[in-house]
Amino acid sequence: MAREGRDVKLPEAGQWPDKAAPVALIVGAVLTTVGFLMAFLTVPPVGGAAVNGVELIGDAMVNQKMLLSQKIFYFHMPVAITSFVALAFGCYYSVRFLMTRARRFDTCARIALEIALLFVAMTMITGEMWTRFEWGVWWSWEPRLTTYLVLMLIVIAYFVLRGSVDEPERRATFSAVVAIIAFIDVPICFMITRLIPSSIHPVVLREGGMSPEMGLCVGLVALGMLCIAFALYRARFRQVRLTERVEALKEELGD
Repeated sequence: MAREGRDVKLPEAGQWPDKAAPVALIVGAVLTTVGFLMAFLTVPPVGGAAVNGVELIGDAMVNQKMLLSQKIFYFHMPVAITSFVALAFGCYYSVRFLMTRARRFDTCARIALEIALLFVAMTMITGEMWTRFEWGVWWSWEPRLTTYLVLMLIVIAYFVLRGSVDEPERRATFSAVVAIIAFIDVPICFMITRLIPSSIHPVVLREGGMSPEMGLCVGLVALGMLCIAFALYRARFRQVRLTERVEALKEELGD
């Protein structure tokens, strides 16, 4: 039994953002659906989408270019943006943990990295689909693909490290450092096509890079993905904190 007169310190759970999570999920689903419908029904193909006859692109013979693959862009770019945002929050909470050593910030960082891994995986999958349709190959050591692959490996290494260190304090400290390193790669991934120009992975966010219709579509899907990521984060955070509360109660009862 718990000692009489002792205050039981439990991890908090059930905060106000949890109430906003279902609304965010619905808003995210609606915005994403509207964006997808725009991509296929209203946004026109970019210039040069059609090719004359059959053309060799990469190692594949195709008769259309940037028709289906262009539609992948409206999902690919928003999930990539969402992965960057999740990594930014993971870095922030990791810095807070290193400053305070509060377990709550380690939990927040871990969940942010879980969400980041989900969207990193979706970015890589849609990117590979785009690569196959556009360039005729499944992989190319193009600067942005390579730097993003490094980012994905760092995020995976984060969870491998968490599973290989038993002592909680050391595990959280090492993981925080890796999360910060992962975020350092984010601006490199974003700026690499400006630092090392590539004709097969052009700069998109520039004047004239996207038409207003394309920008609106990407913006809607990106906002929808961010809302979905927030809802997933809060749902996962609530689950983890409730588990931690149960473990804390068991320890108190054991005393």
